Amino acid sequence: MSLSQQNAIEQNLHNVREKIAAAAQRCGRPSEEITLLAVSKTKPAGAVEEAIAAGQLAFGENYVQEGVDKIAHFAGHQPALLWHFIGPLQSNKSRLVAENFDWCHTIDRLKIAQRLNEQRPADLAPLQVLIQVNISDETSKSGIAVGEVSELATQIMAMPNLTLRGLMAIPAVETDYARQLEVFGQMRDALKELQKICPQADTLSMGMTDDMPAAIAAGSTMVRIGTAIFGARDYSAKQ
Repeated sequence: MSLSQQNAIEQNLHNVREKIAAAAQRCGRPSEEITLLAVSKTKPAGAVEEAIAAGQLAFGENYVQEGVDKIAHFAGHQPALLWHFIGPLQSNKSRLVAENFDWCHTIDRLKIAQRLNEQRPADLAPLQVLIQVNISDETSKSGIAVGEVSELATQIMAMPNLTLRGLMAIPAVETDYARQLEVFGQMRDALKELQKICPQADTLSMGMTDDMPAAIAAGSTMVRIGTAIFGARDYSAKQ
């Protein structure tokens, strides 16, 4: 990686953190309430190294094997990195997530939760999990309806190797800020309902490069930012 690319990632991270702080200030929230998750999918380990050098410790991966390879590459790193799986999860890949990742954001059915619970190694802390909500009701996206959250949450809460931390959403692309705010507000309300039966649910994973300010205004506690940190992605090698 060239020096200019290294400097770019460091500067991009600085810029994103400044935007998070500004968005939080506008709505009267401490910026410390909001975790920046650097989405490193399709990016090489060298790019992750540069982000780490700039102080970033939490990373999100969409592809199971690519994420596992990076986790292995950085095994033993101090301070410890946190790895979040944020992509759709198929049953045949659940063991790799259970054995390697710290978080899984995309639980949308009981079968996946059961497999993760059964496959989580006993020597690891419980897997931190989020229920994915299809808040825009898009047929092309994973996630459950808001009305189904309570039932799935109750089932997950009975699983000793999982800790339910909250909700995640990927809303439909919307350029109007007021509309973004309205949709994210539905997620905020859904988390409040979840907290009635699951008080430890403290996480709303929502907001990406183009809609982060609205997500923060609506109560997001974790924003998933990729392009604004690492630049455009190359999917040519992905199936």
